[in-house]
Amino acid sequence: MAVDLRGGSPTFGKWFGILLSDQNKKQLLIPRGFAHGYSVLSPTAEFVYKCDNYYSQKHEAGIVFNDPLLNINWQLPEKDMLVSEKDRMLAFFTDARYNFSFSG
Repeated sequence: MAVDLRGGSPTFGKWFGILLSDQNKKQLLIPRGFAHGYSVLSPTAEFVYKCDNYYSQKHEAGIVFNDPLLNINWQLPEKDMLVSEKDRMLAFFTDARYNFSFSG
C-alpha cells in the first residue's frame, strides 16, 4: 500500500494497494513522496525492500494505519492486526508532515 504525500499532486491523499505473492511474482516500486505500509495475509512472509538513501531518524515520519480519512483496506480486521505501539501513535493524514511536492 502506498499513499501519495506530494503536495500539488492530482492523487494527493489517495492510496494504492496491490497483492504481492510468491505465486504472482510481482514487485512494487514506491518512489519518494509516498508513505508505505504492508499487511501479511499468510501465516509467514519474507519482506525485502531497498531504499534510495541511508536511514535518517530525523526524517522518519508516518501516518497512522487506521486513519478514517484514508480508509485503507488492509484486507484484515483491525482486531487481528499486529501493529507496533510506535506505529499506533503516528499522526493522522491531516496532521502529518509533508515535505514533498509534485512536479509533473
